[in-house]
Amino acid sequence: MDHVLPRPAATLEVPLDDGAQIRLRRHGNPAGPRLFITHGNGFAANAYFPYWRHLLADYDLIVFDFRNHGENIPADPPNHCYAQLVRDLERIIGAARAAFGAKPAAGIFHSMSARTAMKHALEIGGLDALLLFDPPDVPPPGHPHYEPMRLFEEKLIDWARRRRRHFSSVDDLTLEYLQSRAARNWVAGAHALMARSVLRKNPDGDGFVLVCAPENEAAIYAEALTLNLWPAAHEFAAPVKLIGADPNMPGAPATGPANQALAREGGYDYAYVAGAGHMLQIEKPEACIGLTLEFFAKCGFR
Repeated sequence: MDHVLPRPAATLEVPLDDGAQIRLRRHGNPAGPRLFITHGNGFAANAYFPYWRHLLADYDLIVFDFRNHGENIPADPPNHCYAQLVRDLERIIGAARAAFGAKPAAGIFHSMSARTAMKHALEIGGLDALLLFDPPDVPPPGHPHYEPMRLFEEKLIDWARRRRRHFSSVDDLTLEYLQSRAARNWVAGAHALMARSVLRKNPDGDGFVLVCAPENEAAIYAEALTLNLWPAAHEFAAPVKLIGADPNMPGAPATGPANQALAREGGYDYAYVAGAGHMLQIEKPEACIGLTLEFFAKCGFR
């Protein structure tokens, strides 16, 4: 299956506080409630189209990539850290409001962006609802899930640092995803879509390079161990729903059980997607959309 993205109704280049820029793409129904939609570390928002295509009819979608990802020109210097991502998210929300008008707005965030949205909500706030897909929060040392999450992040750090960054063609990366155990359950066509979404023409020669440089991806994994982000649901001013990977699936990522524990201890509105790993929106998009619409109906955001 070939996933063909619609042409955006509008695009907006948002200047950030360090001179970098982020490109917003407006899709969907401009009369609907606004949804900000983005991605996880090393990925890109366009690759989540198997999920967010189901929202086009009813919602005003602001689709964007965080710095050093997707459609953005990599920043120089990269300033690739959570404190900067939080500041960037505040700029993005404000720029969309200024350009497209003020209206109720919620955010749909996955992994790195979910953790960024949690920090933004706790430190600044401003969105009317948060839907968080499998944030890889690391509990405090001594917690039963600290060691599994530490090992999870350290494996990712090592993998990212060794990751191949140059490809002769988009098909080369597509094949790499198709052969990856971590991507084995992505829906048909998602591997090629992801490859197209995370590569750019090599500015220094032939072929393609990853937009998110391996050292930047590794830095985000490493910073997870020092964020001290394990908040309770009542600390957020807006409704929050936590949707995790299946904690009971054989070979489940450590994020699944960790999010189940966070939900139980923190009093979250929580669900997990049966049979889904960390990339649940690309593995089980219809199940994720069902939970998405259920949450928005429950909190009156529709």
